Amino acid sequence: MSAPRPAPLLEAIELSKDFPVGRKGPGGTLQKVHAVDKVSFQVWPGETLGLVGESGCGKSTLARCLVRLYDITSGTLRFQGQDITRLGTRQLRPARLHLQMVFQDPYSSLNPRRRVGDLIAEPLRVHGRRKSGEIDARVRALLGLVGLSPDHLNRFPHEFSGGQRQRIGIARALALSPQLIIADEPVSALDVSIQAQIINLFSDLQEQLGLTYIFIAHDLSVIRQVASRTAVMYLGSIVEIGPTQELYDTPAHPYTAALISAVPIASVDPRKRRERIVLAGDPPSPMDPPLGCRFHPRCSYSSARCRSERPALLEIGNGRSVACHHPLNRGSGASLPLADHAQVDVPGGNSGPLCSAP
Repeated sequence: MSAPRPAPLLEAIELSKDFPVGRKGPGGTLQKVHAVDKVSFQVWPGETLGLVGESGCGKSTLARCLVRLYDITSGTLRFQGQDITRLGTRQLRPARLHLQMVFQDPYSSLNPRRRVGDLIAEPLRVHGRRKSGEIDARVRALLGLVGLSPDHLNRFPHEFSGGQRQRIGIARALALSPQLIIADEPVSALDVSIQAQIINLFSDLQEQLGLTYIFIAHDLSVIRQVASRTAVMYLGSIVEIGPTQELYDTPAHPYTAALISAVPIASVDPRKRRERIVLAGDPPSPMDPPLGCRFHPRCSYSSARCRSERPALLEIGNGRSVACHHPLNRGSGASLPLADHAQVDVPGGNSGPLCSAP
């Protein structure tokens, strides 16, 4: 008899975040940017959930909602089984001990006027987790843990390279011994060689400390390396989620297939060449999202149902869920590289995987 699955560490249910941007015309209706729209998912202890999508799809906004840097417009957010959706700053303090964030830009996420030792020690002082005499030892230990010299604690951020600054940001996030770290594109501003070092650091820390990650990136090759499950976002909504390898081998949503087709393959073998799926047009405005499926204006397989009915995120087996009325590769059973899928002509001269759409 298999052991029961542990409760999710983090659970988002129909999570939405709107930003008011003024009224349309004198006395008109209030316009809003629907940055995150009815997002639902779970994060299990010890896993890495990858979050991918185009720039502007709402990944970073969702991350800030999950750590409650932004107030949530509607929906429910649970952490360690506790509803933290509407908690105030003081009530959130216990949860924030175990829920931390690494920001995208290591240049702007560190106060340039403060020394590194003070930046890393600040969470410890704010939460009173160490006595004054123990803080210095803890800061030195954290610097060593992320691959920096403990002697660097008296330096300022401008004295470090981009990769070193990101290591400082990681050390600061680790200061309170969190259970869940949300990493918002932590390697996108770094050189490729430095990216590999930081990714390896995240992996080593997870193994040593038993961490759980939500890892956000727009580079699907990075997500494939670090994430055990992957969620794909489009225009503020999750359109597909499932085990990373299966999602890459047999994408179920046309948008996922298009993203994966854009990942470069380091091979000169023409048999490994992947058919590129070029999406027509630009993403719709989050101020006025289309009715029905958000992706239907750019989808080659859209039907009348897609234009009128918004698809729910439904399970399709093997831990996969997709929000699509006509999912690709349904019931295929086998994992095939994208280049091996049958191709069909689509409007505009593009091509894509064969779909069961009518």
